[in-house]
Amino acid sequence: MPPPPLRVGHGSLTVLLLVLLSFGFLATSLASYYSAFDSIRSGVVDTELPLTSDTIYSEIQKDLVRPILISSMMSRNIYIRDWILSGESNPEMITRYLRDVQEHYQTLTSFFVSDKSLTYYQARGVLKSVSPTAFRDIWYYELKTSNKPYAINIDVDLANQDRLTIFINYKVLDYEGNFIGATGVGLQLDAIAKLIETYQQRYDRKVYFTDAAGRLVLTGNEGGPIGARIGNLISEIPSLEHLSGLDPAMQYGTYTYKEGDQGHLLNIRYIPELNWYLFVDKVDDGNLDGIRKSLYINLLICAIVSAIILCLVHVALSRYQRRLKALATTDQLTGLLNRRGFDLLARQAFKEAVRDKTPLCALLFDLDKFKDLNDSFGHLAGDEVLRRFADALHENIRQSDILCRWGGEEFILLLKDTSASQAQELGEKIRQRISSTVVPFGNSTLTITTSIGMAQLQPNEDIEQLITRADRALYRAKQAGRNSLHEDLT
Repeated sequence: MPPPPLRVGHGSLTVLLLVLLSFGFLATSLASYYSAFDSIRSGVVDTELPLTSDTIYSEIQKDLVRPILISSMMSRNIYIRDWILSGESNPEMITRYLRDVQEHYQTLTSFFVSDKSLTYYQARGVLKSVSPTAFRDIWYYELKTSNKPYAINIDVDLANQDRLTIFINYKVLDYEGNFIGATGVGLQLDAIAKLIETYQQRYDRKVYFTDAAGRLVLTGNEGGPIGARIGNLISEIPSLEHLSGLDPAMQYGTYTYKEGDQGHLLNIRYIPELNWYLFVDKVDDGNLDGIRKSLYINLLICAIVSAIILCLVHVALSRYQRRLKALATTDQLTGLLNRRGFDLLARQAFKEAVRDKTPLCALLFDLDKFKDLNDSFGHLAGDEVLRRFADALHENIRQSDILCRWGGEEFILLLKDTSASQAQELGEKIRQRISSTVVPFGNSTLTITTSIGMAQLQPNEDIEQLITRADRALYRAKQAGRNSLHEDLT
């Protein structure tokens, strides 16, 4: 006999319902919260910040990208290349060209470095000779070995009293693609910082730039995020460690971070012309406070409603718990024990019989030709016959006996403290009673008979073996012509 199934207790059901209610209310509240949150973010983060970023980028193309185009034009100038390849005679020619570029495009400086002579030409003349061992000339040798056509660096300008300058350095190649020098222009860093201040005041945002490695290269007077200054890595700033690996393939990105108790919304845009990232940083000005308060109110209401529902459920469960237990162990049609209820009581009866060394017998009943009756008169007639048969069995047993609808048209009766002869006598009495029973149904009168298999519990036998022998005896009774009782004495 299989072990009884696990029961779900009153407390377990209450806890389960509490979990389900909490999860449902929480999911609903959070769904509403995040729906409103996403709506605001789409307005602020996904629309407002990128629009600001696009506008600033358009102005950068005019104010910062323009020098890159100038440097590119200089590097492709046939006059410069021919002058270099002809032996760099008459340096006044190149300085006059550089001076014309500087004056025409209003740059802070313009320059050319020859790879053959290592001479650094500037608009005012020859400035110096570059050397691989000079710290200030590292940029030149890095550009020469780079696989990129240009580079941007921030450095002091020797030709302008060491003023901090943004240099756009472009490779110059001969007609066969060989490196022959570097040219470019410089912009005063202070002027760019003022430009950023203009952006910040105009758009009420903090604006700053990093290079491809994530190092701050340009900020306003207040610096970058959380007061960071030029040269600081973004990834080393608290709350921004997740920005350690910016990918140029990412044209746009939106992030959030905390500065103390203040939240920030951050839009990042890659500027391919500069190989920099533009950061537009907006302080969370409380647009989300309203929906957060709504979330807290919703959760409080949900908690109150959950408590009320749980109280009602507790009352209902307490009221119907016994009824549910009865339904779980009772056959709906006949009102007898079902198989589950029988298993529970049969195990207890078996233990008592073994402990007290008292006889225990089983009678297994089967209605003869019940399928033919169903086919002829319908299932409603079959149900009525099963009910009348169950009533007849119940009228002939003791209160201590265990009667069960075993399945379909089979019933089992477990007789405590009953000998084989007593069980056989009771079985015959029931068989005769059934054979004389008439079941009226509609305009018909139905007669029924039953076959019975009987077995008595033997030493070292369990309850399953007892029922198996009773089933074997029932099979012999049906083989012998039905409407009879057979006993298994093995």
